[in-house]
Amino acid sequence: MITLSGQVSISDDELTITAIRAQGAGGQHVNKTSTAIHLRFDIRASSLPEYYKERLLAASHHLISADGVIIIKAQEYRSQEMNREAAVARLVAVIQTLTTEQKSRRPTRPTRASKERRLTSKAQKSSVKSMRGKVSY
Repeated sequence: MITLSGQVSISDDELTITAIRAQGAGGQHVNKTSTAIHLRFDIRASSLPEYYKERLLAASHHLISADGVIIIKAQEYRSQEMNREAAVARLVAVIQTLTTEQKSRRPTRPTRASKERRLTSKAQKSSVKSMRGKVSY
């Protein structure tokens, strides 16, 4: 059971985890063992609330396929168990980042003091530049 928040969780049978051989260099150990993890999570068939499903399916993320399946490949560790934990942690992070509500920006106005500081610095720069001209006697 994977807990996303206080009320929302994903059961382990909703995840499809398969062990595959990792890519890249590594010698005999990599050639003999399947340490990389390929995790698939179907958003539409999951037990997530409708709000979560809508947010995830509407998001354009490189891990979400057009079919609505989150596909994660973890191969950064040499052990299969650590790669499984890394893949599940990445899945939780993706779901949490895509389902959090962004705070709406409230437009602010500059204060009177900041306006005055800006105008005095402009006047000072203007006077410095006007004094740079040719000197006439």
